[in-house]
Order: sequence, then C-alpha cells, then structure tokens
Amino acid sequence: MAKVAHYPSDISDDEWAFVCPYLCLMREDAPQREHPLRALLNGLCYLAHTGCPWRYLPGDLPPRSAVYQQWKRWRDARAFERIVHDLNELQRVLLGRSATPTAVIFDGRTLQSTPESGHRAGYDGAKRRKGSKARVAVDALGQLLGVVITPADEQERAQESGRK
Repeated sequence: MAKVAHYPSDISDDEWAFVCPYLCLMREDAPQREHPLRALLNGLCYLAHTGCPWRYLPGDLPPRSAVYQQWKRWRDARAFERIVHDLNELQRVLLGRSATPTAVIFDGRTLQSTPESGHRAGYDGAKRRKGSKARVAVDALGQLLGVVITPADEQERAQESGRK
C-alpha cells in the first residue's frame, strides 16, 4: 500500500492509544488483516469529516470495501458505544460527579428527509414534515447517553412499548 497522506481528519497518536483497545477485535498481526486498523479508522474518519460518498474515498487510504467491512465489524461489536460510554464516565469523574448519571433528559425532533431516505421516512402530521424522528437521552452535563432514529410517523408510546 502507498504511504498514507496526512489528512486533517486523521487521528493523533494519543487518540489512537486511547481507542485502539476498543477497536482491536482480533490481534493486530492477524494473518487475514490486509490493512492496519489505524489506516482503516482514518478512512472512516475521513468519510465522517468530509461527508463524501464511500466511492470518493481517496486512493491513498485503504479501499472503501475494506473500510466499510471493518466499520460493520466495529458497529456490530458496539465498539464506538463502549468508547462513548467510557469517555462519559471519565468526564463525569474528572468533574467530581458520580460515574453514572442520576438524571436523564429525553427529547426528540423531526428531521426533514432527503429522497434517499427511502423506507426510513415517515410523515409527522404535527410538524407537517416528512422525515425521521431523532429521540435522544442526555445527562445533566449534556452528554449523549443514547439516540434512536425512527420514521417520523412513529409515536413515542410505540417506542416505549417496544423496549425490553
């Protein structure tokens, strides 16, 4: 693979040292690994920062298929959720608070959809808007604890009864 150019979206050495234990789902030197995990994460960060389509991923980063496959593995292993959870706990402790929040604030909003939304879009009659509803939970510090995205026509009561 060609030497990777440095993009503003690339993660720093300190960031990599923090997230690496969460992202190593198998040994870094596993024989089936073709691309370094850090290069795959940099590819994912590039996509997230620029908002470009997968097919526009620069050629000096790992191929889009490799970045996408690794992203699916991390998503399925809930690696990013674990990172956010531990960062939230760490910040709370550093601020002299309990690691676990004692109060949660719930809110939601309807987001206008694009034609590409497809089956995710629903019509919110109250807002007179077609799109998706984002329902979020934050703690007293404003840290995101959870988010659920549904079609805009699904009611909050339906979401609550569907929970376990």
